[in-house]
Amino acid sequence: MPQNEGPQRESTPYDPFEEELGAVLRNTGDGFVVDDRRELVAGGLRRGKSRLVRRRLAVTGGVLALAAVGIGGVYGGSLLGPGGQAETSSVAAPPMQGQDSGAAAPGKEAMDATIPVKDLAAVLKANTPDGQWQFDNLGGQGQSVTGVYDDGKGKAGVSVGLYRAGGTPESGTDQVTCPDKAVVPYDDCTTERLPGGDRLMVLQGYEYPDKREETKNWRAVLLTKDGILIDANEYNAAAEKGAAISRENPPFSPAQLKALVTAEAWRPLAAQLPQLPGRTDTGKERSPGVPSAAAVQATLRSLLPKGVTVTSHGGGDGHGYVVVDDGEGPSLVGVDVQPTAGKIDDIAELFTGAGVVTLPDGTKVKSTQQPGEKGGEGVVWWSVDTLTPEGFRVAVSAFNSDAQYKAATRNEPALTMEQLKALALSPKWRKLPLK
Repeated sequence: MPQNEGPQRESTPYDPFEEELGAVLRNTGDGFVVDDRRELVAGGLRRGKSRLVRRRLAVTGGVLALAAVGIGGVYGGSLLGPGGQAETSSVAAPPMQGQDSGAAAPGKEAMDATIPVKDLAAVLKANTPDGQWQFDNLGGQGQSVTGVYDDGKGKAGVSVGLYRAGGTPESGTDQVTCPDKAVVPYDDCTTERLPGGDRLMVLQGYEYPDKREETKNWRAVLLTKDGILIDANEYNAAAEKGAAISRENPPFSPAQLKALVTAEAWRPLAAQLPQLPGRTDTGKERSPGVPSAAAVQATLRSLLPKGVTVTSHGGGDGHGYVVVDDGEGPSLVGVDVQPTAGKIDDIAELFTGAGVVTLPDGTKVKSTQQPGEKGGEGVVWWSVDTLTPEGFRVAVSAFNSDAQYKAATRNEPALTMEQLKALALSPKWRKLPLK
């Protein structure tokens, strides 16, 4: 067991929408449920790698998945993911109406929002400080508006989108939950429950987690008690990407963002959103059970080598991470546990080639040492991915930093490749009860 545990970072709840978003993006669609959050997928995904959170296993070949990207923001989802990896973690505005989302078609009902964009623009303008506006597609229809605001201190991109969260009481709660700083860097994040039952999150973060460009993204999301999401994003540049920094900070303060998304004038427009289609999935299509967050965290800690101190931790059902320190600097260690990895044929190619061995019981083990992928200077990523003949998959990773987007804090991860292999192959994982 780890010794002398220090202060702990608050963990982030398991994000069921992250799993369901993956079902839309995966080509096969096996093993996950596509439910009534389809409108979120339709309204918020962008074409390109930066928006593909759950990429098909046979395509990615990876085990790392950082924060999931939803209707325009960062989710505090799994550090390690069964479906591959996101190329970037980004707080992004919803796409302009008519722009290809890059996602699989979620159904015509979810695509037919017909709110006049000029009406959305009028509410946005009326609930922000005086300034000059340039709006996109004022003659169109949809459920979001994008524009450029100028108060004389520098142009700033701004967007607001309206969405139905889904058909369950939990739908949309991940959108108003602050992400985990081990996964997503930000300067400040607050959440509150408002009188009447609405929930609000205000996040002051960045477009790129590695800050390769200093584009700031400040965001406010309101989840109404009726299941409507009002999502506002602003930047300190004239566009989300590809525009020079025009000012030190986005123009609207957190208090002004709160006033914007809580404006009553959005309510009659949100009432025009089409109803979500009814559920058609069956029990066979539901996501398989996974171990609880508490069980994963306890098992991970019990398998750590002696001499390391846990300084922070987090995760959710089926996945977890710890930051450990053995006296030579902090090191991030994560695990993802999949009792059912889907059709083995779909991921068989991940367990071929150099670095793959087959144990006497048929379990395949893939060991990889490679540079980090999230921009942290000098970061290396060591991983061991295992798959039994029955499809039970455990993937572990370790880094020589306490977060991938930060610079290396040591020469190598705190755990050796042999220790990672022993952790992944422990029989304890298969004994955990499933939810």
